[in-house]
Amino acid sequence: MLRLGLVLIAIQSVLGAQIVGNLTVLSYNVAGLPELLSSGNPAVNTPLISPRLKPYSIINVQEDFNYHAALYASDNHAFRTPTSGGAGIGSGLNSLSDFPYIDLARTKWTDCNLNSGDCLTPKGFTFARVRVSDGVWLDVYNMHTDAGSDAGDIAARGKNFAQVAAHIAAWSPGMPVLVMGDTNARYTRPGDGETLRGFLAGTGTTDLWVSKIRGGVAPALGADALVCEFPFAEGTPQATMDACETVDKIFVRPSAAVSFLALTFANANSAFLDSAGAPLSDHYPITSTISWKLSSSIRLGDTIGGPHGSAFNDIPSLLSTSSSMPKLASITIRGANRVDGLAYTVQHASGTSTSTSHGGTGGTANTLTLAGERVVKVQACSGQYSGNTRIFYLQLTTNTGRTVAAGKTTGDCLTTTVPADAGSPGAWGLVGFWGRDGNEVDRVAPIWGAVY
Repeated sequence: MLRLGLVLIAIQSVLGAQIVGNLTVLSYNVAGLPELLSSGNPAVNTPLISPRLKPYSIINVQEDFNYHAALYASDNHAFRTPTSGGAGIGSGLNSLSDFPYIDLARTKWTDCNLNSGDCLTPKGFTFARVRVSDGVWLDVYNMHTDAGSDAGDIAARGKNFAQVAAHIAAWSPGMPVLVMGDTNARYTRPGDGETLRGFLAGTGTTDLWVSKIRGGVAPALGADALVCEFPFAEGTPQATMDACETVDKIFVRPSAAVSFLALTFANANSAFLDSAGAPLSDHYPITSTISWKLSSSIRLGDTIGGPHGSAFNDIPSLLSTSSSMPKLASITIRGANRVDGLAYTVQHASGTSTSTSHGGTGGTANTLTLAGERVVKVQACSGQYSGNTRIFYLQLTTNTGRTVAAGKTTGDCLTTTVPADAGSPGAWGLVGFWGRDGNEVDRVAPIWGAVY
């Protein structure tokens, strides 16, 4: 995905940034268990689902087990996750996207309850960082939690949610987040209701069904479940289909770099019926249209490197003392054959300063102190070392032409420059980084701030 993504990145950088845009997302449990185990009719229905996925920008599917080839056969999304295997081997989780993604990871639940067969296949969640547009990176999570409603199921489900929340806290700080999947949870059910509310509060996400259909008020804990009729009777109004609660959910969170201007939620049942008007799965598909807008004061640049080390994003620390971005005061890049690490200091409007470092302490240190200038260009090169893709070279160039660099260039390099559109309240320049690191730097990308 990364190589194709970089080609699109280069093309879009020439054309300039798109400031606002829309994407339509879908979450769908496609009931792809083997025929004898499925409560649906996947051999017949999966080929009917496949071509109907076309209108959606990002799709998360669950129970995509033994009919995966049929699901992808009539679909034309450019970027699709490979199957992890059939029932008993894979998680059944896959994503289809119009946009390139990086850092795909599959994580198995640490807890499951034997009831409902949850321990018979490695259910869990997936993570992928999707490049929607120039400057718009979206962390997409797909999840399928423990099924059933006994005490063991509810306890395991709570731990499943906690596992996703911990991943968001570690890997998605400063990033907009989209979580979609089959949660098997209801707000009205004791145990589940607390889990859902705790997940939203802990991750800062919003449930779009609660927000857009129920005016921000979730069903009361312990109240009668708002179970959807299945199947819906012919002629059921869309408002009625939207009003009931499905266990399939869409959670979203904007970021300092990307805001969400408008959001919708709908039960997409009408788009996934057979010729007799019957649903194509035992779950209803749910959809949302998300309108996004790039910030005029902070942007994420494009990235190069590999899926190793731990994720970092400096936006939270940059904004930790004020809502306004600080200015870069000095930066040190350490390296020899590769980039070992980088460290920098920013100056806040209050006069205080903050220092941040990534990677290790090896190599030779090269430092640039800024005085009345700003970094406007970042060149980085990646290569293979000990089986991992790492950053081999990093050079920063200021608007006066001064540079600082470390490492050695390779044949795989990416040059990014400040956004072309006017920033507010000042001119664009480097203020921080996002990427991945360990004892060296594995992935790197600039964070631009309009503060100069």
